[in-house]
Amino acid sequence: MINRVKLFILLAVCSLLLISTKLFYSADHIPIDADTINRYIPLKKAAVLGDYHQKPEANEKETTAYESESPSTRVNAAFVALVRNSELAGLRSTVRQIEDRFNRKYKYPYIFLNDVPFTEEFKRGMSFVTDNEIRYGMLNASDWSIPKHLDPAKVFAALEKNKSRYIYGGSLSYRYMCRFQSGLFYDHPLLKDLEYYWRIEPDVNYYCDLDYDPFVFMKENGKRYSFTIAPLEWEKTVETLWPTTLTWIKENPHHLPEESMINWVMGNNGDYNMCHFWSNFEIVDLSLYRSEAYRSYFDHLDKSGGFFYERWGDAPIHSIAASMFLKKSEIHWFEDIGYKHPGNEHCPRPEEMALKCVCDSSRSYTYRSRCQRRFSLVQDVKKEELLQKVAQRLIDVPPASPQP
Repeated sequence: MINRVKLFILLAVCSLLLISTKLFYSADHIPIDADTINRYIPLKKAAVLGDYHQKPEANEKETTAYESESPSTRVNAAFVALVRNSELAGLRSTVRQIEDRFNRKYKYPYIFLNDVPFTEEFKRGMSFVTDNEIRYGMLNASDWSIPKHLDPAKVFAALEKNKSRYIYGGSLSYRYMCRFQSGLFYDHPLLKDLEYYWRIEPDVNYYCDLDYDPFVFMKENGKRYSFTIAPLEWEKTVETLWPTTLTWIKENPHHLPEESMINWVMGNNGDYNMCHFWSNFEIVDLSLYRSEAYRSYFDHLDKSGGFFYERWGDAPIHSIAASMFLKKSEIHWFEDIGYKHPGNEHCPRPEEMALKCVCDSSRSYTYRSRCQRRFSLVQDVKKEELLQKVAQRLIDVPPASPQP
């Protein structure tokens, strides 16, 4: 009797095992083998867009893109914007993208400057898009006014003359902005201790994830100026900027380095080819702008009145100065930073960069830019050759001064 019971139990167990095996290998189930495990383990999205990795083993530490603390190598730098209270929505969008792409990990502060006090609404609105430090500052009255050495009547006459010639031709505040961004911002008390700054603006787009620190990259590689887009300047707005620059070069050869990338902005006949770095994005070693040479150059331009009698922008001035005072090896194109400012955009083409971005490289202006191609080919020129070109140009075309 006992043997029959044992036999019955054994047959029942075998039947259950057989049924389970059939069910397991039915069409509704996946066979369990090494290849299948590797194929069907859930995938974990990596920090880089478009790049996926398998989920780590249980004994591996999982980290998110922004889990690590700020690197100990972080440099003394900040994001800086000159912005109005009315541009809150646009700046919130910009900062949100910067945080998501880069700064939630590296935790650099923001410095916002205005010619009037920031409203509580503005400050509250910005506090919701970043947990990082925000410093608010106002400009000095002298930084946002007609300089004492200029005649206001002549300035307003120039605005009237130019208002229909080009965009912002009749705008006084736009000229205040260009003058401030060209030669005054780096002395603001909130920036006085910074080594580097990254200029940002409202209503721009950052398309690509950054898994390294551009500030640290620049410092470790001896880069002093960087850009993303290099278009042509509108010649009508800078009619006498280059002649005024040549006059300064002739009078101040002691401020020039032995070699520079000046040929990027200077043609074979010594004229200005209108190439410039779009300074609404720039990451800069501020010792460039605080140098005796740059201050002397800016003061010369400022005294000429060209910021007001014409419409000299900070972009061509920064670009001419960087080309005049730096070697090519000190200037860097951040090809991997996809960026759009109304009017132009850059989207990386190389696959290893493009996979980290959410943009269409076929629409990228940069790869069609004449100035960008020139940057890739230009070589440094010696100081002696530069001075010879300048002397000949001043003979061939006597310099003109800005006129109201």
